[in-house]
Order: sequence, then C-alpha cells, then structure tokens
Amino acid sequence: MTYRVCLVCMGNICRSPMAEAVLRHTLTEQGLAKRVMVDSAGTGGWHAGDPMDERALRTLTDHGYDGSAHRARQFTEDWFDRYDLVLAMDRDNLAFLRRMAPLGSEVRLFRSFDPNAPEGAEVPDPYYGGTEGFEEVLELVRAASEGIVKHIADEID
Repeated sequence: MTYRVCLVCMGNICRSPMAEAVLRHTLTEQGLAKRVMVDSAGTGGWHAGDPMDERALRTLTDHGYDGSAHRARQFTEDWFDRYDLVLAMDRDNLAFLRRMAPLGSEVRLFRSFDPNAPEGAEVPDPYYGGTEGFEEVLELVRAASEGIVKHIADEID
C-alpha cells in the first residue's frame, strides 16, 4: 500500500516544491520513502511546466536537498481521487481546495502538523521578497515535516 500526499501552493514554484523536497528527505530518514508518494502542485496553472524558482532551488541545494527535477503542475479536482492527504501552504489555497474537495477528503494546512505553530499558521509566499524569505520557508517546512511524517506513519501502520 502506498500512501499519497500532495502539497499545494499558488504557482508550484516556491513553497510546495520546497516542502516536497524536505518531506521526501524526512520520509527517507524515517525509512518510509518506499511506502509514501509525495507530489506538489499549484492552484494556478500559469507556471505549469516551469522549473522551481531559482531562489527556492538554491536554498534547497545550499541545505542538502535536491529539487532539480521539479516541474510545476496545476492541481485539479480529479486529483483528489489520487491522494490520501492534501496539504495547503496557506489559508487562501486551503479554501480553494476545500471548495472543490469531495466529501471525506483530508485537506489541511501544512503547518497544522507543527506542534509549535499557532492555529491557522501559514507558510508565507517568498516570491516577491529576497533570499531571507526562502530561508524562512525552509525552516517552517522542516518544522512541520516531522509531524507530517508521524501522522503518515500512524495512518499506514
């Protein structure tokens, strides 16, 4: 059995692909990589087919993660059939996903798995800022990834 998770932001070139790389790495460290499939997508399609933002990729690379193969994709309603868990980076994307989600779909905020994050905490969009925003995103997704892996482990065991 493969557990499937999709991480979703607006354009799928910054936050969600960074989170995808970190979550895959964390799953590998916990010995769960062969049992879990991780994808990412955007609610918008304007970047579909594009590589990750070079600042996001540089931040990942500088910290030992690989995001070089990433190509942006758009999340569509029929994708809910493919995933056990869909995680949004912010409340706007969460609302968008919940409007199209079939009953019974598990759609949550990514940071809801970080025990130190306040309720409703988001991963901010670093696109219009400098490198410090990408470093912040990396720290936030690292903090939540451990909780996501624990949740997934509980679900598959």
